[in-house]
Amino acid sequence: MTKYTQNDAPLFEALKNYVEENVYAFHVPGHKHGKGNREFTQYVGSAVMSIDVNSMEDLDNLANPIGVIEEAHKLAAQAFGADYAYFLVNGTTSGIQAMIMAVTEPGDKIIMPRNAHKSAFSALILSGAVPVYLYPEIDEDLDIALGISADKVQEAILANPDAKAVLILNPTYYGITSELEKIINVAHENNMAVLCDEAHGSHFYFHPDMPRGGITLGADICALSIHKTGGSMTQSSLLLSKGNRVEVSSIKSILNLLQSTSASYVLMASLDVARKQLATKGEEMLMKVIEFSEYAREEINKIDGLKAITQKDIMSPYMLDPTKLVINVSKTGMTGYEIMRELRLKYHIQLEMADLSNIMAIISLGDEKDDVEHLIHSLKEFAKMNKNSGEITTGNIIRPEVIVAPRDAYYSKSRSILLDDAEGEICAEMIMAYPPGIPMICPGERITKDIIERVKLLKRQHCQLQGTEDPNIDHIKVLGHVYKV
Repeated sequence: MTKYTQNDAPLFEALKNYVEENVYAFHVPGHKHGKGNREFTQYVGSAVMSIDVNSMEDLDNLANPIGVIEEAHKLAAQAFGADYAYFLVNGTTSGIQAMIMAVTEPGDKIIMPRNAHKSAFSALILSGAVPVYLYPEIDEDLDIALGISADKVQEAILANPDAKAVLILNPTYYGITSELEKIINVAHENNMAVLCDEAHGSHFYFHPDMPRGGITLGADICALSIHKTGGSMTQSSLLLSKGNRVEVSSIKSILNLLQSTSASYVLMASLDVARKQLATKGEEMLMKVIEFSEYAREEINKIDGLKAITQKDIMSPYMLDPTKLVINVSKTGMTGYEIMRELRLKYHIQLEMADLSNIMAIISLGDEKDDVEHLIHSLKEFAKMNKNSGEITTGNIIRPEVIVAPRDAYYSKSRSILLDDAEGEICAEMIMAYPPGIPMICPGERITKDIIERVKLLKRQHCQLQGTEDPNIDHIKVLGHVYKV
């Protein structure tokens, strides 16, 4: 219980009280309320710099909260229907890592989608868990991955009854949900914990027309990027837990391993206020977001060559997050990467992401009608131009063969070779387009000709590729042992 209500923001109020006291700051950080970095302070404002402080008695400590941070945690848990909530200042990456590390030990199996975020794969390296991969259904016409069916999870559980947990995306980067409630039920029937990567689903809890959140449906632990769709600052997230399948003491201990001991009070305060806003005004604000999104879909679907994906386009039983405006551009003769680049250069529009066949805009709490109108108008103007790049192809998920567990591969001796010479070798690092940060290949997987050609195609598209030591990805690290076929 807490003495505060959802109309309060106890951490934020404590920070404002601290500033009003005009404290002489003989403590870190060294900029001392911005006075030590005047150029930056003049740009971002003295208020931000004044609350960029370090842990002290009246402001509590994230590593062992017993004051205002603890109260803010309790309010967050209450708002999302969880038993416990934890502020994350290392992004949802740290939450996903903590979830997996809390339920697995080295050698334990975890059932998880192969199109998970890179943080899930880094968690396999940190925990030593062994993945049992699930592959989502693919919509060939839209060229996007859909969700995971409960039947697929059931099959994986029957084949791996010793698995400790099931990880599910709710939703995917493209806003597609799986049969989450059924998956939770079948996992729990087999004594497995359910973890939800809700990096793109924090708003699900605050409007009845949204897909339902994992905690609402009975998931054991969920990691949410409040900064993506809930209104807080970049890198601020929440970890939620409910029930007794995952030990609270284990979660807290692991978070202290993963998170900074100098937690940003600016980030935590933004979480506190974002939670307050979602709890008190979320439904009203999200109604406007849904209206904007549906209006944009209706108008964009009048434009030749563009297809704004609607719920009717999504194969049952999967659901579409209405705030994710995914637009298929495969009939324009241009790739999504090319269109996204042109929209930025000519219309000052920065989209969330692109792939070979699609572009995506996120409509969220901060958007206004004029913003949406500008996007629609720009797409109409842009559609009048149509050039063929000769690069159009599908971007469906490649299914590499797993030869070595990710952790073993990561810590094995490796060597760097030309990407062109890597076919048949076992990869020792990740390659991914970012966003969305889904690895095409992970440590321990066999490199195929298809993977090499996909990397080359994305390089020609000037896509942001990450994961390799070689920033140009002309070389790739492979295992030093001879595994090549």
